[in-house]
Amino acid sequence: MIKFWAKRQRLHRLLSQPLSAVHRAILEEQVPITEKLPIDLRNKLEGKINRFLDQVQFTGCNGLEITEEMKVSIAGQACLLVANSEIWYDHLTTILVYPGAFKSRQTQHNGYVVIERDIVRTGESWSRGPVILSWSHSQKGAANHMDGHNVVFHEFAHQIDDLSGRTDGVPNLGPNQKYSDWAQVFKTAFNKHVQLVQRGRKTVIDHYGAEGHEEFFAVSVEVFFERPTSLKQEEPGVYEQLSLLFSLDPISW
Repeated sequence: MIKFWAKRQRLHRLLSQPLSAVHRAILEEQVPITEKLPIDLRNKLEGKINRFLDQVQFTGCNGLEITEEMKVSIAGQACLLVANSEIWYDHLTTILVYPGAFKSRQTQHNGYVVIERDIVRTGESWSRGPVILSWSHSQKGAANHMDGHNVVFHEFAHQIDDLSGRTDGVPNLGPNQKYSDWAQVFKTAFNKHVQLVQRGRKTVIDHYGAEGHEEFFAVSVEVFFERPTSLKQEEPGVYEQLSLLFSLDPISW
């Protein structure tokens, strides 16, 4: 019981504590989208960042030295997704950061034939962690917060999706959501998206979303935060479901 209460008190302290002046300055410089947030949401975000930095170990790869700028930037982007909800990255303890794009070994099974190949990636999310990120792409995605592309949002959307036990585009939903509504909205939107991509049509949701339901969810999250007005115009149902999931309305920022 003593350990339980000590843990709860520590968590409360982290969530209620504002960022240090140094970390706040880094956040404003590295993640400019956060400057648009209402003050109450900004306060919640800072508390979540404190919790994140206390929980997660950052490790540099290929000679990269981890800096406070890297940690606060990545934490700020990851925590924006969960700033106003009870969603949390319960099992995440490690983030691996490469200087730039990195190679990842992919295994494909075709009957009895197993094919392995290296794929160049900018981010990767493993079930229950770790998350692997390219720092150059993470920084670029944060700096341009209106193009609908953000590798940190994308990979942490996968982490949220995986909290349900499967990374399949159906996360644990909010208290005011129904799985039947989510399934209908996202299935219809995904099928429409696939057809548009096959026809070579331009869409607000990145073409990569046609790879599968889990990728459609992740790229939709990117657009929800960075191009909310366009997403609501093109896919109002998707915007509504994501707004309920995250308890956020980016259009109002």
